[in-house]
Amino acid sequence: MNIVFDVEGQQVSATLEDTPAGRAFADMLPLDLELGDFGGGVEKIADLPGSLPDGEASKGMKPVAGDITYYAPWGNLAIFRKEFKHSSGLVKLGNFDSEFAAIDRDGPVKVTIRHKE
Repeated sequence: MNIVFDVEGQQVSATLEDTPAGRAFADMLPLDLELGDFGGGVEKIADLPGSLPDGEASKGMKPVAGDITYYAPWGNLAIFRKEFKHSSGLVKLGNFDSEFAAIDRDGPVKVTIRHKE
């Protein structure tokens, strides 16, 4: 499932995994979110309008830069700017297809996430 993050006129392509959580996230689109810094610049996070299936959360994952994830305990979107340790509660939704500099910067970032046309 191909999606796009629109950031101040720039489009950043990403691919969602074909999983229950990935499909449920795709069903929420389009979304207007403000991504805020978290974890000392390791990730960008935003609240989602609803919860996603979290069957994979108990396994957790070890995120890398460019991973788009769902943090089940808080119900938020988490985009990783840097590699991080294995974390319980994380469910991988997908990843960016290439450079994501428009999002990978300090400070709040307003985005519209939509299906790729």
